Amino acid sequence: ARDTMKNMTKERRSGCVETEFERAKAAIEAMRIGAADTEEEIHMQAARMFEKAGLAAEHEVRLAPRCRIDFMVGAIGVEIKKKRPQKAALTAQLARYAACPQVERLLVLAPRGVDLPNWIGGKPVTMMSLEKLWGISLP
Repeated sequence: ARDTMKNMTKERRSGCVETEFERAKAAIEAMRIGAADTEEEIHMQAARMFEKAGLAAEHEVRLAPRCRIDFMVGAIGVEIKKKRPQKAALTAQLARYAACPQVERLLVLAPRGVDLPNWIGGKPVTMMSLEKLWGISLP
């Protein structure tokens, strides 16, 4: 009975993580970023969009010593890169985040062309292109 309850709780939590992820992804997709915006401005806009979507997002969350992620939206870790990062360095950074128990899924916003694995450290990784968010927001 204990294992059944444990599995039901895990399934329920997994469903919540997926819902949080979809809401966080939609909030980021609604952003319209100017090519000249700084990473700090992108962070401020992301915070506003998470708030507008009714998501409790924490900014600059320390997950472990020398391990700070841009945002935590529930169990979703969100990392934002304005400049194209080196794949190896970003993958290593995301692996540190994935090793933290409070992170169940990773969402990365970075320039197009950063090819990341779909899973890092047993956690799903979703890459979103910064360039797709440039331009005018239509109703």
